[in-house]
Amino acid sequence: MNIKWFRDIKKGDIGQVGGKGLNLGIMYNLELPVPAGFCVTADAYKLFLEKAGIKEKIKEILSKINIEDSTGLGEISEEIEEVILNSEIPIEIQKEIKDAYDHLNVNIDVYKMAGESALNMIKAGRDLPYVAVRSSATAEDLPEASFAGQQATYLNIRGSNNVVDSVRKCWASLFTARAIYYREKNNFDHMEVLISVVVQRMVNSDKAGVMFTINPSTNKEDEIMIEACFGLGEALVSGSINPDNYIVSKGNLKIIHKKIMEQDWGFFRDEHLGRTVKRKLADSQKNEQVLEEDDIKKLAKYGEKIEEHYKIPMDIEYALEGKRIFILQARPVTTFEKSEVKEGTAEKSGESKEEILSGLAASPGVASGKVRIVHDITELSKIEKGDILVTRMTNPDYVVAMEKAIAIVTDEGGVTAHAAIVSRELGVPCVVGTEKATHILKEGQEITVDGATGKVYSGKVEIAHQEEKIEYNGEPIITGTKIFMNLGEPSKIDDYKNLPFDGIGLMRLEFLITSSIGEHPLHMIEEGRSQEYIDKMSKGISKVAGAINPRPLIVRFSDFKTNEYRNLKGGDKYEAEENNPMIGWRGVSRYIDKEFIEAFKLEVRAIKKVREQWKNVHVMLPFVRTVDGAKETIDILREMGLENTEDFDVFLMAEVPCMALIPEKFAELDIDGVSIGSNDLTQLVLGVDRDSAKLGKLGFFDERDPAVLEAISRIIKGFKSKGKKVGICGQAPSYYPEIVEFLIKHNIDSISVNPDVVVKVRVNVASVERKILLEKK
Repeated sequence: MNIKWFRDIKKGDIGQVGGKGLNLGIMYNLELPVPAGFCVTADAYKLFLEKAGIKEKIKEILSKINIEDSTGLGEISEEIEEVILNSEIPIEIQKEIKDAYDHLNVNIDVYKMAGESALNMIKAGRDLPYVAVRSSATAEDLPEASFAGQQATYLNIRGSNNVVDSVRKCWASLFTARAIYYREKNNFDHMEVLISVVVQRMVNSDKAGVMFTINPSTNKEDEIMIEACFGLGEALVSGSINPDNYIVSKGNLKIIHKKIMEQDWGFFRDEHLGRTVKRKLADSQKNEQVLEEDDIKKLAKYGEKIEEHYKIPMDIEYALEGKRIFILQARPVTTFEKSEVKEGTAEKSGESKEEILSGLAASPGVASGKVRIVHDITELSKIEKGDILVTRMTNPDYVVAMEKAIAIVTDEGGVTAHAAIVSRELGVPCVVGTEKATHILKEGQEITVDGATGKVYSGKVEIAHQEEKIEYNGEPIITGTKIFMNLGEPSKIDDYKNLPFDGIGLMRLEFLITSSIGEHPLHMIEEGRSQEYIDKMSKGISKVAGAINPRPLIVRFSDFKTNEYRNLKGGDKYEAEENNPMIGWRGVSRYIDKEFIEAFKLEVRAIKKVREQWKNVHVMLPFVRTVDGAKETIDILREMGLENTEDFDVFLMAEVPCMALIPEKFAELDIDGVSIGSNDLTQLVLGVDRDSAKLGKLGFFDERDPAVLEAISRIIKGFKSKGKKVGICGQAPSYYPEIVEFLIKHNIDSISVNPDVVVKVRVNVASVERKILLEKK
């Protein structure tokens, strides 16, 4: 069957009409006001390939794919699309499409019962309809696979020949570079993925918008949120205008909130031009409420009916043409999830909660367990799986115990402290900066930790948050800005390797040294075990490099502070006690010091060993204070055979304010670029100890401070002026969407974030980039 009308679509037809076509058919048969339409089925596409004799030709072109070669991928895509566009659609398929289009303005029951002459009379008295022609891809054996947003949509199509041409274009869009990349990455056979095409009468809307059958701002499931604009919904969906906002209570359909926004313009269909145009609204219309109260309630009623059928909250697009409401599309809302308490959750909901402690919310999640207080690293062995680790502050030596803990609570630290960063990477609830956890809590005491609010409760209690969560379904999220991921523990790469990141922008060696080596490098050199150090380090780096190859891996050379090095076996012999190790003997200042240079060379040799197999590994120098210090370190790398070349990059970290004061001087060095370490940069620009719980609570540590943003801006401009790449790998973009927007507007090349927010930040970046493009237009 080449054509399926909406009314004939049944639940099992997804393989023939795709997800979009199936949803429209379901809603049509629920007697919702869905504009009339039909699907050109996947069978029609298969018949086209067969009759046109192009299947083998497409296979031959696809055999040349290298998906990491974006230029080559684009050329292959264009070649296949050209083959399809130049191929003739079988006459029988063309006839069925044209007949269906010609009958689109006729009631389907009349169409089925009337004779040909009667139909011709009816059609003669009606104008040719405008239609939307949309792709609806599916895999025959994997009907649940998601191909959303990969294929084409054509609007305001009029005339049967134009509809046929648009169907062919939709078929060709099955082989866009983006779609090919997605299928290759997910091991789908290109020839098994099919495509249906939806042809639907367009609504010439006076008003349009979206409706959510939950309140997405509060996640209240007993409320419906409706947004509305004048004209077509494109202006609202793209974020170009501020829509009206209405909140409706489910059940009684009472409108409990209205926010009327001024709208200066809208998108409308120009009947003469046959396309969408932007028009200014009359002064009298700009501040009008878009939807009348009766329409708001009717829409809410439709929303209830749709949610009742699907049994989940739905995101619905609608339009009004005159007084008629039309439902255009519906899909599940996937951006919220009810969180649950891990192990030991109280079974009774609504019980009173006794708050015994509060601090800074450092890593989301809720967990209950027994307190284990650790005063120093000699007590780490007391932590067993399911315990709650309570300590003054963690450091890299604590990682093994942190992996066992079900939650973490500290006296000290802010949201960029070691405990916070590692907890987020491990997915463990964490509260930092309580100031007195080790004094108030008792060994063995049962508590519940709420990492989302920064509160600690006595006993096992039930806490149910409704928190935003963006699920990743494997589809590419296209951004101009590269999205990198930060990584500490190599063993976690298998959990994260399928996330949509473009590479690892910061791999910290400290975790690897602590968990896999555990000894001071100078101590191992003295014992004649240098090769053991190199082998263990290279093994950990290779694990990550191999897992993400050919995506780049930027390894930051070790940045232990003296107190952290002292905690390694044999470390007290080589490390002095410093009063302020945070700004002490660390980073590049160590590498060029004759007391440490041989230890640094072990790291360089480990990198060289890894690069014998994995050429995607590059390096970064941390805590750079002076141009001369950086140059001297780069010279050491060059002498040992690691030189900044086309296939090997050397980066600096911009953490010390000197790099914001004279960025051009640093940019003249033989480097590929710089990565802004916003954590240290913030504390040094503002003179704030980032581990200070007191200052953190008072809000003094804030990457959004104008002075910090000015420093970041100067670094980006200075390095860009010398043709160098600029990225950021601190915590700021993981927390603050406004900083993401600031960075993109300043033309940053890459943003590297924690694993738990890779998808969220990527979606945010894509949204900001679209917004900027619209503003430019």
